[in-house]
Amino acid sequence: MQSTSKQFAAIREEFGSDSLARVEEMMAPGVLPRHPLQAGAKWILPGISQKAWHDPRSDPAITTLVDTLEGAHRSIKEDHRTAWRTKRGVFSDYEHYLTRQDDWQSLYLYRDGALVDNSAEAAPTAFDIIKNVAVRDELICPLLECHFSTLLPGSRIAPHCDLWNFSINLHFAVDVPDDCDITVAGETRGWEEGHCLLFDYSFEHHAENRGRRPRTCLLVDLWHPETTVPERKALTVLVTEVRKLLAEQ
Repeated sequence: MQSTSKQFAAIREEFGSDSLARVEEMMAPGVLPRHPLQAGAKWILPGISQKAWHDPRSDPAITTLVDTLEGAHRSIKEDHRTAWRTKRGVFSDYEHYLTRQDDWQSLYLYRDGALVDNSAEAAPTAFDIIKNVAVRDELICPLLECHFSTLLPGSRIAPHCDLWNFSINLHFAVDVPDDCDITVAGETRGWEEGHCLLFDYSFEHHAENRGRRPRTCLLVDLWHPETTVPERKALTVLVTEVRKLLAEQ
């Protein structure tokens, strides 16, 4: 990937010759040591803590996003309920890289490296927070997304690992009935409405709604706080190039 090599060289020139050492180690042939419950992940960036669950307020920048979301819970919940009732056309089946589920509905606020502007009317409060905190402060991983994730009653997300460990998943509990939970690396937790959970989704995880009404969380894919700025730049280049090559096949 000649283009990737040139862009990596430019990043090293700006940040130092050793700035991409971990990315290069990740790309080298062979399988790096990993936790057994990360076996399904494609890429494991070395040096990232092998910890499934994280304190949502352990990183100052993420804390700002968490505090802002939790402080706006009532408005975010009202916006979503109104959209669910009157604008169902803005929701779609969630397309995970492994599967597509019609009992898992999504309203995207950020996708394909950019804000989804036509979602601003349906979810104005959350859209503004994602725009003015997560995007402005470069917390969000441009390789992934932010969306309202609504699991219909009786739905289940099967156990799986996501693709890598260099981003981390924030769940803001917007509207949560009883009998809903998520299990990450064998530890099951329930969502507390109006509060956040944060976990490394390279670890095997699954979720279920056994309740009688939909469960909605706002999911935000954030850069793992243990990654550096040059690593984030290089990883964006790398994954974007890989996706282009796969699309051409």
